[in-house]
Amino acid sequence: MKIIWLGHGSFRFETEGKVLLLDPWLTGNPSLPEDQHDAAIEGATHIILTHVHFDHVVDVLPLAKKLNIPVVGQYDIMGFWGETEGVETVGFNKGGTVDLGGPKLSMVPASHSSTFATPEGPRTGGSEVGYVLQAEGKTIYISGDTAIMADMDWIGDYYKPDIGILCAGGHFTMDMKQAAYAAKRYFDFKTVIPCHYKTFPLLEQSAEDLSAGLPGVEVIEPEVMTALEV
Repeated sequence: MKIIWLGHGSFRFETEGKVLLLDPWLTGNPSLPEDQHDAAIEGATHIILTHVHFDHVVDVLPLAKKLNIPVVGQYDIMGFWGETEGVETVGFNKGGTVDLGGPKLSMVPASHSSTFATPEGPRTGGSEVGYVLQAEGKTIYISGDTAIMADMDWIGDYYKPDIGILCAGGHFTMDMKQAAYAAKRYFDFKTVIPCHYKTFPLLEQSAEDLSAGLPGVEVIEPEVMTALEV
């Protein structure tokens, strides 16, 4: 399996003949050079969405239409898009698992928000979620944007993920120290990959505190568009 960071909270997973784009943010993403956009989405078979904040959703519908691929995510927003946007969707909800033609994706809770702006004020876009991805004998916990939450206890115990992709930039989500605390208390990761950091000065710029808080765990600071083989 290849895990490729596209900057911020965006990832590309290449596994079992599928290419999964998680929250693909291209337009205006300061971490992803424009000349890398085509490579970032090449061969994509599915788009996975955690929530509808602009830095996660802005390119989802345009890419789904351009590439003619399904969007996978929380039932409420998927149902709405399926009826109004002319895109294929796979809508499910927390506790559910879907088969993406090999890889299995389970939806789990996150603790954040999921709204978008309208002229009449903010509107909800379903609820924020995280995921557990199972493929090639690996189990990956994808936190999505979240704070530390008690649900991590059962997620870690039930799914027993060996890899954690954790938001860790602070201000809007867990910071590095909090992510380390959550990983140590609720999980038994062999590998942790931080995300949702370095994008803006407001966010944490280094994973040093995450590494320091997780002795014995491989903490990998990803490089944009550089594949991690797991």
